[in-house]
Amino acid sequence: MGSINHSKIAILSTVINFDLYHKSAQLFPNTIQKYVIDGRNGMHGLQSIFYMMKKLKGRSIDWLVMADEDVLFQSPDLVFEIIQKMEMEQYTVCGVRDGGILSHRAYNPFLINTFFSIVNFKEIESLWVKKKVVKNNFILENEFDDDITGLKGLYDVKSLYEPYYIFYLWLRRNNKQFLFLDSNHPFQKDQITNTVYFDNKILLHHTWYARAYGNNEKHTKRIDTIFNLLNFENCVQVDPIIFKHKWYYYYTRGHKMFRRIVRIFR
Repeated sequence: MGSINHSKIAILSTVINFDLYHKSAQLFPNTIQKYVIDGRNGMHGLQSIFYMMKKLKGRSIDWLVMADEDVLFQSPDLVFEIIQKMEMEQYTVCGVRDGGILSHRAYNPFLINTFFSIVNFKEIESLWVKKKVVKNNFILENEFDDDITGLKGLYDVKSLYEPYYIFYLWLRRNNKQFLFLDSNHPFQKDQITNTVYFDNKILLHHTWYARAYGNNEKHTKRIDTIFNLLNFENCVQVDPIIFKHKWYYYYTRGHKMFRRIVRIFR
């Protein structure tokens, strides 16, 4: 395998809990640029992806890791092994299926959950047309030929549960290949956290409930239990570049109000 240029790789988190981020980000791969979208104004999901494409355009990023602040890396350097595999085998997206894998995610098995993913940003950037992406909010019968017969969990091949699915549907309909990672719930006392694997090695633990950390005793203790399993010896404090849409909160409030008025006068 050839070497990966770390200066062309970045990691992006949409953050609602900065106390958790400042702790978990110490476990991120430490040789790549960190970016943050401030999600405390309600920006998340699909709107975060749209904002990501706007703010990261032209920054010479080849590969982008997307990781929520409740993602705790155990073996962060595995990210580079995944990228090497993606580059060699021409994968555009990597992540965990949003159906059939995790006990509480019984949605679309052909698409991923955005808590963690790696994307070929350079390739996506070259294709990006927002107007084309938003036209993908539909499901076609038997459109994808993934062999999902081995999935042990529940799923719904017709699910459009997450608005951000349209981004991944757009990519699949442009014949982009997805590398799906395995995941499970290995902690007997914590059936919420899921562990993600690559090449039979632990990559990370996703704890969920980021908003609750520091505010809810049950979830704070649960997440701290996972933190206590990890090695902080060589970690350093991170100083990410932070993006915040100053008017997003007011924009969404105004949009919701407009929709209510339209419904009233119909």
